[in-house]
Amino acid sequence: MTTERAASWRRLSPAAFWRRRLRPWRTRRLLEVHLLVLFLLTAVASTALFLSCRQAQHGAEALASREAPAVQGLAATRLAALRANQEAHALVEMDLIGVAGSGETYRSQLSAADQGLSRIADRTDQDLGTVKGLLATYSDSLSLGTSRYRDQPLMQEQKLVEADSLLTREGVGLAPRLKALQQVQMKHAEATVTMGRWQRGGWWLAELSLALVALTLLSALFVLRDRCGRDWNPYLLAAFVLTVLLAVVPLMATSSTQDDLDGVIGDLWQITKTSWRSGPEPAEAQQSVTEVSEGVRQKMADGAWTDRVYRGALVGSLLAIVLPALGLGLRLDNDYWRRR
Repeated sequence: MTTERAASWRRLSPAAFWRRRLRPWRTRRLLEVHLLVLFLLTAVASTALFLSCRQAQHGAEALASREAPAVQGLAATRLAALRANQEAHALVEMDLIGVAGSGETYRSQLSAADQGLSRIADRTDQDLGTVKGLLATYSDSLSLGTSRYRDQPLMQEQKLVEADSLLTREGVGLAPRLKALQQVQMKHAEATVTMGRWQRGGWWLAELSLALVALTLLSALFVLRDRCGRDWNPYLLAAFVLTVLLAVVPLMATSSTQDDLDGVIGDLWQITKTSWRSGPEPAEAQQSVTEVSEGVRQKMADGAWTDRVYRGALVGSLLAIVLPALGLGLRLDNDYWRRR
C-alpha cells in the first residue's frame, strides 16, 4: 500500500506534472525560452517597481519640502494676525500706549505674519498678492490706531475698527482669505500623498511580474536539475532570493511610509482647524500649532530611511535582470552554443 501511494504521488506530484508539460520541448530550446521570458519579465517588473517607488518617494519629498510647510505657515500667519489684533486692543484698553516697549508684542506678531507669507510664497502656487496687500493695510491701520492717533480717541477708535474690518470681514477680510487658502493648500497636500489609480496599477504590475519571475526561476532550476543533471545554479538561486526581497521589502516600506503620510495629513488638519478655532486666546492656539508642527517634522524625518529603500530597490532591480541572464546564459554557452 505504501509503495502504491509513493508511486501515485510520483505520478501526481507538481514535479511530475511539470515534467509532462515540458516533455515536448528540447532542452536547449527550453532553456532559451526561460532565458527570454525571464529577461522580459524582470525588465517589466524592474521598470514598474522603479517608477512606483520613485512616485512614492516624490510624494513624501513634496509633502516634507513644500506642502506641509505651506500649511503650517498659513496657520501661523492667520494666528499671528489675530494675536496682533488682540494685543493692540489690549494696549488701548489698558492705556499702555506710549509706555516703553508696550507695543513690541503686536509688532512682532505682524512681522511674523509678513515673514510667514514671504516663506509660503516659495512653497505654493497660490496667488498671495491680495493677502499680502491686505496684511500691509491691516498693519498700517493697527500702527495708526496705537501710535499716531494715541491722543485722538475718536481717530484711534476708527483705525482700530478699520483694522478689525480688514481682519474679519466675511469673504474678503484677511482671516477669511487665509482660511480659504488653507483649505486649498490642504487639498493639495492630500492629493500629493494619495496613491492614485495609476500608481496602484504600477504596484500591482510590479508584484504580479515579480511573482511570475519567481515561478519562472523555479521552473528554470527544475529544468537544469531534471534535464541537465546540474546542481542548484547559484545565479538563479540568488535571483530567486532577490526577487522575493524585491516583492516584499519595497512594498512594506511604501505601505509604512503611506501610513506615516496619512498621519501627517491628520496632523496638518489639526493644525489648520486649530487656527480656525483660535477664539479669544490666539497665544494658546499658537503654542498648540507649534507642538503639533514639531511632531510633523519628526514624522517626516523618521521617514527619510525610505530613500535608502528606493536606492536598494533600484540596484536590486538591475541585479534581478543580470543574474538570471548570467545563470542561464553561461549554462547555455557551456553546454549548447559552443557546440554548434
